[in-house]
Amino acid sequence: MTFSITILGSGAAIPTLTRNPSAHLLNLNERLFLIDCAEGTQLQLRKYKIHFQRIGHIFISHLHGDHFYGLIGLLTSFHLLGRKEELHIYGHPILEAILNAQLEASGTTLIYPLHFHPLFCEKYDMIFQNENVTVHSFPVLHSVPTCGFLFKEKNSARKIRKDVLDTIMIPFPEMSKIKNGGDYTDPEGRVYKNEELTSDPPRPRSYAYCSDTVYSESFIPYIRHCDILYHEATFMQEKVEDAHEKWHSTAMEAATIALKARVKKLVIGHFSARYDDLQPMLEEARSVFPETYLADDGAVFTI
Repeated sequence: MTFSITILGSGAAIPTLTRNPSAHLLNLNERLFLIDCAEGTQLQLRKYKIHFQRIGHIFISHLHGDHFYGLIGLLTSFHLLGRKEELHIYGHPILEAILNAQLEASGTTLIYPLHFHPLFCEKYDMIFQNENVTVHSFPVLHSVPTCGFLFKEKNSARKIRKDVLDTIMIPFPEMSKIKNGGDYTDPEGRVYKNEELTSDPPRPRSYAYCSDTVYSESFIPYIRHCDILYHEATFMQEKVEDAHEKWHSTAMEAATIALKARVKKLVIGHFSARYDDLQPMLEEARSVFPETYLADDGAVFTI
């Protein structure tokens, strides 16, 4: 099962020639999920050759422009390209009114079904699930209500060992029971314990997206042990006072969260336009958490 993250935008509020504002594209078993949609996101989707008509769900973390100003353009492009498949948007309740006003002002009636799901970021809450994955929202601390998101695979069935299949004639109807943890009794009455028949399934993979937030350990329980954590790092530690005044974090603070949450890999982004060279920021984060990487535009992280 594919589980990959493509960085479409790594910059903060002001775009640069090399960094678009925030947007991430998740490919989960060939189903595409978009997290945040800054201006220029649809151009980035084209640039990185992503079949964006396959996006079925869009998650907007909060209502600062560098996280959703590209949304109405993407929705109308879907319309102009003849989209028929339904689209689901998750965001602050006010976002629905904003989108409706924009569509009404332009005289646009979308030709595809659009479903809006209001997000309330006060608690850890499951907002979507399918047969393979769950998506939870959780509160982070910013100047406006802001959600983080956790994408996590569901536990898969146990694997029946090939050597078992070669030696024991297991009737087909019994297969699903064994995969779900059951024992097997053969026609002679011999009981085979599940651990004799199966191997452990792969450990569920997970990705946490911590959008704009001041340093806070309050959401560590929600992201603990995830495979990849994305955490904003707008400033370096020398600008920590500026970071806190603007409800943002430093690279060192993002690394501290990763360390305390015991994640496997940290990806930092939302870089202030003041930084042309990001290497010092990366080194600062790696001094605390060595498995840190930059969310460069176009970078792909696969779990």
